[in-house]
Amino acid sequence: MFRAARILFVALLTVGLGTVEAAPRHVAPRKASTAYSRARARDRRLRLVRARAEARAREMAEAVVPRYRVDADGHVVPDVRAAAAIVYDPLTGHILFQENANDERSIASITKVMTALVFLSDHPDLSREVRIEPSDVYRASLTYLRAYDVLTVDDLLHLLLIPSDNAAARALARISPEGTRGFIERMNEKAAGLGLKNTHYADPSGLDARNVSSAYDMARLITYASRNNLIASIMRLPEYTIRTNRRVITIHSTDHLLGRAGVDVRAAKTGFISKAGFCLATLLRLPQTGRDVAVVVLGAHSNAGRFVEAQNLFTWLNSRADELFAAEGTQSRPLPNK
Repeated sequence: MFRAARILFVALLTVGLGTVEAAPRHVAPRKASTAYSRARARDRRLRLVRARAEARAREMAEAVVPRYRVDADGHVVPDVRAAAAIVYDPLTGHILFQENANDERSIASITKVMTALVFLSDHPDLSREVRIEPSDVYRASLTYLRAYDVLTVDDLLHLLLIPSDNAAARALARISPEGTRGFIERMNEKAAGLGLKNTHYADPSGLDARNVSSAYDMARLITYASRNNLIASIMRLPEYTIRTNRRVITIHSTDHLLGRAGVDVRAAKTGFISKAGFCLATLLRLPQTGRDVAVVVLGAHSNAGRFVEAQNLFTWLNSRADELFAAEGTQSRPLPNK
């Protein structure tokens, strides 16, 4: 009996050891499988990053090379890649080039041109100090400001128009006599008064995709804004230094045409949100004649692409300026509004 019990004990012990030893053989494959899955996921992410980088590089390479096409009248004209574009002559109101120029599109931060115009129409005290509220910076995307910063109205205008600061736009609308809601109403009233029939504003910064306009309307608006000496002078600054109650901030322009050889920028505003694409509205001075033209590009595919498109349009116009301006009276007409 003792021998039988001993045999039973050894058997049980053997089974137990077998169970203990077998366990790692079941766990190990799971660890290997998990590691393999993580490696595959990492490889997929790396491939996606490389693919995006290659796509951007191809886009940049293509954008650098100007493309041309023959229009219905047999003239060689730029073949733009952006969703809409226009070259507009402010002197006569004629269109020198257009591509979908009356299409209504989201305009992103080009909105801030109207924000500046409406705010300055009240002749504000530019030395007035403003405290930034948490609501100004909440989900502001691009901003140099922090809650409870204190700075002047003049500095807010520079933040608005040079680096396209969204919190600055909100703060200016908030401190206006009518408050934010009334300020937006005035933006729309101003657009209607200027005859910008495809233009509507839903917020003062351009973060709201419901801010819409057309290349034609924006060409007219940047022309109008350029007549305000303060707005135009701020737009021409490549950088500016601001002092708040807590720190010093150096801001840089989002307009990459500033400072380029052969390009004289008189006024400009950029814009970008995913719904709008990369946008630019600018007034440029022709070197040969000293004449100003508005160039607007909406819905470009890259940051660099909008500036390449605008400069290509400007270069093309400059090469044919005499011919195009001479023909304005018979061949170019302002586009009808929708």
